[in-house]
Amino acid sequence: MKKPEQIDVVALIPELDKMLFKLLDGLSGEDWEKQTLAPKWKVKDVAVHLLDGNLRTLSMLRDGYYGEKAGKLNAYEDLIDFLNRLNADWVKATKRLSPKVIIGLLKISGKEYCDFLATLDPDDKAEFPVAWAGENESKNWFHIAREYTEKWHHQQQIRLAVGDEHKLLKEKWYLPYLDTSVRALPYHYRDVEGKATDLVKFTFLGETEKSWYLYYDNGWELLASTNQEPISEVKIRDDYAWKIFTKGVKREEAIATSEIIGDKKLGEKIFDMIAVMA
Repeated sequence: MKKPEQIDVVALIPELDKMLFKLLDGLSGEDWEKQTLAPKWKVKDVAVHLLDGNLRTLSMLRDGYYGEKAGKLNAYEDLIDFLNRLNADWVKATKRLSPKVIIGLLKISGKEYCDFLATLDPDDKAEFPVAWAGENESKNWFHIAREYTEKWHHQQQIRLAVGDEHKLLKEKWYLPYLDTSVRALPYHYRDVEGKATDLVKFTFLGETEKSWYLYYDNGWELLASTNQEPISEVKIRDDYAWKIFTKGVKREEAIATSEIIGDKKLGEKIFDMIAVMA
């Protein structure tokens, strides 16, 4: 049995940004107004949300300036409400910005953002834990990987809206997204009853076949590989997996387009897993 290794995407994020800039530079005025999978956001709204991510990271983590603070939070839902309000306020305020201005700001802030991430010690404590994975304290490498998934899935929302979604499904870009997102599985399955040595296999089908496992031993733990036979295997297409983890597809549709071999109830639990703050 092998546990998942630390994820290193520091060098990938600048490349991912360059792909975004090239994509946005080629969009028409009509493209900027196309609807994305995010119900309240058009392409332009997702682009300015990515800009907000750059600017808030630089302001808070690099400069130590937190601006509007959340105050006392009594539950995870309170944090989600706070973040949703911040996001909505920003999108509304940036309605006055042109696509050209947005692209320019993304390029400037993106370089500073990537330069800052490169200064972080991957093994140091991150300022913010990866809450969707159930962590109260995270390492910087996981925080940076979480940032990668944010940039990946929002760019993919734009690409899907304008009909150019296949580039980010290539293994170079998609594997780090999946490898990070599946770290939420043990927390997501925490209330699912298991028996000693139960094993669930999750296989993602696309350019290449990729699998991770949940193993039960007084609780669920994530494995990268094992020779043990699973009691349940879930096979999910790449073009659906990211939508499942970001609330971009209905559970029933995701199940209908996937395959579960063995214990169906145990396998179906993944279809309501979320690996974003939502």
